[in-house]
Formats: sequence, structure tokens, C-alpha cells
Amino acid sequence: MSRLIQLSRYKKHLEDRYQKLVERSNDYKYVDEIRSDRAAFKAMKILEKINRVNYLNREFSNTVS
Repeated sequence: MSRLIQLSRYKKHLEDRYQKLVERSNDYKYVDEIRSDRAAFKAMKILEKINRVNYLNREFSNTVS
């Protein structure tokens, strides 16, 4: 059961970082394109991690049930 809790905490952490980066990307959109693009790229990488965690959570939940 602790693995499920760890996955949910990690997912929450990633989602918070993702939201901050998306906001940063939107804030710098017209001011500094390089910063905006960098934040958007980091957000995409974090979104990939969130998708992996969702997959692991689904797989782990299926094996436990």
C-alpha cells in the first residue's frame, strides 16, 4: 500500500511543477521567448513523467486488486 501512496505523492509533486512551468511559459510568452520555450519544454518532459506514473499506478493497482 505504501507504493500507491508514494506514487500519488510523486504525481502530486509533478503536477504542481507542471502547473508552475505552464504558468511561467504563458507569463513569458511575449516578453522573453527563450524563457517561455524553455519552460514549455520542461513542462512537456514533466508531462511525460506524469503519464509514466499514471501507467505505473494503473499497473500496480491491477496487480494488487
